[in-house]
Amino acid sequence: MKDFFSILRRFLPPYKGDLVMSFVYNLLAAVFGVFSFVMMQPVLEILFGIAKPVHEMVAWEASVASLKHNFYYYTTQLKVDYGADSALIFVGVVLVLAVFFKVVFTYLGSYHSVGIRNGVVRDLREQIYRKIVALPIPFFTEEKKGDIIARSTGDVQEVENSIMNSLDMFLKNPVIIIVSLVTMIIMSPKMTIFVFILLPIAGAIIGRIGRTLKKTSRLGQNKMGDLLSTIEETLSGLRIIKAFTAEDNVNQRFDLENNDYRKIMNSLMRRRVLAHPVSEFLGTLVIVIVLWYGGRLIINGQGGMNGAGFIAYLVVFYSIINPAKAFSKAFYSIQKGLAAMDRIDQILDAESTIVEKENAASISQFNESIEYRSVSFSYNGDRKVLKDIQMEIPKGKTVALVGQSGSGKTTFVDLLPRFYDVNEGGIYLDGKDIRDYKIAEMRNLMGNVNQESILFNDTIFNNIAFGMPQATLKEVIAAAKIANAHDFISASENGYYTNIGDRGSKLSGGQRQRLSIARAVLKNPPIMILDEATSALDTESERLVQDALDKLMQNRTSIVIAHRLSTVKNADLICVFRDGEIVERGKHEVLIEKNGAYKKLYDMQLL
Repeated sequence: MKDFFSILRRFLPPYKGDLVMSFVYNLLAAVFGVFSFVMMQPVLEILFGIAKPVHEMVAWEASVASLKHNFYYYTTQLKVDYGADSALIFVGVVLVLAVFFKVVFTYLGSYHSVGIRNGVVRDLREQIYRKIVALPIPFFTEEKKGDIIARSTGDVQEVENSIMNSLDMFLKNPVIIIVSLVTMIIMSPKMTIFVFILLPIAGAIIGRIGRTLKKTSRLGQNKMGDLLSTIEETLSGLRIIKAFTAEDNVNQRFDLENNDYRKIMNSLMRRRVLAHPVSEFLGTLVIVIVLWYGGRLIINGQGGMNGAGFIAYLVVFYSIINPAKAFSKAFYSIQKGLAAMDRIDQILDAESTIVEKENAASISQFNESIEYRSVSFSYNGDRKVLKDIQMEIPKGKTVALVGQSGSGKTTFVDLLPRFYDVNEGGIYLDGKDIRDYKIAEMRNLMGNVNQESILFNDTIFNNIAFGMPQATLKEVIAAAKIANAHDFISASENGYYTNIGDRGSKLSGGQRQRLSIARAVLKNPPIMILDEATSALDTESERLVQDALDKLMQNRTSIVIAHRLSTVKNADLICVFRDGEIVERGKHEVLIEKNGAYKKLYDMQLL
């Protein structure tokens, strides 16, 4: 339970007001609940002649004897003045009012706990989402997307269903148990000591069974992450699955993981459903033992109460049983929720490898150059993807990166906006290491157009204006015209307010790419990074996109990754990458004359 209270300490502070109100209302509900039971003993004893009538009051004191004596006195007077029948009706009305106040306060206590529960779950989802957005790209190369989705959805749901569902019980049941126990101590200290011995024994038995749930539950949630990863990969690769008629293979893979999940959940749920019968049996056993022990004390005249008092004592004791059962069920449930919270904490506690320095320098414009000084980089600390790269890119120049796939071109440009940090050397912007700048301000100087157009399931307007919330329709249209996108946008069903579907699925490849370019045009950054922006397009789309790119690169510093060398012939500098090194550099004509690596690539494309 230590982990449970640790979670509450983390998330409950913003809801202290609701927490206090819930406690107060639950305390009042418990007091009225116990009062409605306890008041029946003296009333019935007087009305049915079990106890002697009391005709004189004693001075009011803060003692049980004084309160009990005077309560018997008023009950006697009620019977004498109005008769037994009227007294019973009056007592019934008082009992109904007591129960009415009990249920009203119970509702008010739950009303406030609902606000706490839903607020905590909202805060948890918000923390996870913000953490996912804040974490650097290297984190996601090591994690499965489906597993991250499972932690953000299924595990949060499990925390809500188990831990937060148990919150109301923890706000209400301890109060009921404490008030009931205090009442029992007042009624019979000797018998209550015996109860104190019995209840921890029953609790220890339940706790021992429940401790195995956490480990099994974590296995189940990990397997659910694998299942979601499989589903996500299937949806992303459905065309390939069908093209290679691999339906049977992916079905077998999914069935295997799904069956493993079923086995784990069978084990988990069989332990979980054990909570109710075990608590039911132990509760009954405890009542029987108390009945035997208490009856024995009453018969021997040692209990400090008569038969009616013992019945009232049993009624009050029984009011503890249901809260105690709820504790046992909650204990089983909480173990499952704690396993989910452990998985969530793997995201929340993940440390960012891309850290902004304290008192980092501000940067609002690019004035001079970008310089790579002796830059080396590896993803896993073993094989170097880039080796001792030296390059200077003056402001306003276009640099093209060419070479075979896997030679380090994309890594080269990913280091500039600090998607990754260099292992050796440094990258300098206007003479200052980029690690010394504020990350957001530095990235605002850069625009990206990638080979894969990354669009969102939203309108064309919102995709172009992404990250530019103040953009007007006029500005968006101007950017679309520069990107050669205005014509097809105008011809679409709702113009700039047409929804483009998941990842822009309602558009062609060329149209998606032109929207990406329009987004970059609207941002109007001084530095452009173009990663094979035309390699996946047909000839006509390539011409339109290339024209848009040429407009985009005007008066900007551009770094262009290209497989089609014809698109970079006019670059100010062409760098040929091979195995993480720059093996040639120069203008197109110079490199052709060298008759080296670039000439071979160029001749191969001509052929």
